[in-house]
Amino acid sequence: MQNAISNSSLWRPWTPITQQTNSMRIVEAQGNRVRDAEGNWYLDGISGVLNASCGHGHPRLIEAATLQFQQLVHYDPMVSSHDPAETLASRLAEILPGELSETCLLNSGSEATEAAIRIALQYWRNIGEDRNRVITFEAAYHGTTFLAQQLSGLPFTVSEWAPPFPIDHVVLPASPRAVRTEEGADALIAEFERALRSGPPAAAVMVEPLLGLGGCVVLPAGFLARLRELCDRHGALLILDEVFCGFGRTGRMFGFEHEGITPDIVTMSKGISGGYLPLAATTVTSAIKESFTREPVAQGLRYGHTTGGHAVASAVANAVLDVMADEKLVENSATQGATLLEGLRQLESSPLITDVRGLGLVVAIETDTSESAAAIATAAAQAGVMTRHERGVIRIAPPLTITTDDTVELLETIGTAVAVASAADR
Repeated sequence: MQNAISNSSLWRPWTPITQQTNSMRIVEAQGNRVRDAEGNWYLDGISGVLNASCGHGHPRLIEAATLQFQQLVHYDPMVSSHDPAETLASRLAEILPGELSETCLLNSGSEATEAAIRIALQYWRNIGEDRNRVITFEAAYHGTTFLAQQLSGLPFTVSEWAPPFPIDHVVLPASPRAVRTEEGADALIAEFERALRSGPPAAAVMVEPLLGLGGCVVLPAGFLARLRELCDRHGALLILDEVFCGFGRTGRMFGFEHEGITPDIVTMSKGISGGYLPLAATTVTSAIKESFTREPVAQGLRYGHTTGGHAVASAVANAVLDVMADEKLVENSATQGATLLEGLRQLESSPLITDVRGLGLVVAIETDTSESAAAIATAAAQAGVMTRHERGVIRIAPPLTITTDDTVELLETIGTAVAVASAADR
């Protein structure tokens, strides 16, 4: 019976068990390409798990890990800090704006969300206010640990258990294409204002600068700035989830930099260590951290993990920041992303394509049906380009090291894949 379900003892997440038999196996990755067990090479259009921002097998990142392995692998973060983590926290304080200077290091984006929510809710208790309501997008994705999963209204991540605090979900008032218009932007901000006015005072609003798994939705220009003003007016903390967008993905170091705002709390992962080792960060303002020193609750942050801020992972993250600066990867993300978006928008003439949107090196192709998206993604993979599709949206997010030639290859391959899928659909 077991063999009828799967030919492997590995239980892979997010994949139906019946679909795991004889699936692709990646055995090697170099630069912007990966190789499967049959020897086929692919241009990596999804950056591993959307986190290989510096490409695969980067010698400087491997060297940083090797040297740190030889010196100190890790030590109990409750007993002692260490140089790699201290250095990384200091560097994050330098590149983040305003008073965002206090960082807790963790292992994953889900853990970063857990920390952010715990900190936000405890902050209000620390200063003597009774606030525990959180507002997010219905199409949000902030992770799949218990608190993180509660924040999502997506069908494949929605929690089966009652939330431990009130959560209000804001629904997109229009299609992803329509919401980018001036009218769509006004309608969207009106929905958040309605949510903030309804019910007891909100503790926090948590959003992604770009809705990742929620359809790769590019939010309208000016939305985050207007949301910042709304939060200030209602006294709510603004938490920005930069797990996917952070570290150059959108053509800026952080997605919120497109709006010139400063959140109260920001979560980070994926690109922070280039996908080489698990690492995440939650950074808060100095005022929020200071509230944890007040009596009678002066217990510090009652949350953490054995390998949080792992010394080797932190050393790699410091090397990632060096590589990004030296190789101008944020600038390359903006340049190649603009070329990619412009080229892929030529596909909107196809009857299978309903929208093409993007920001930096994350571009989404929305199709008329889930079947069309699957057909295009399959044709692209057969021609040597890996993409990812969910619910009718094809997501393309290559490493920030992508070259001009790679971009041309990607555009040609996706264009051919759309043509192949269109012909088969007739």
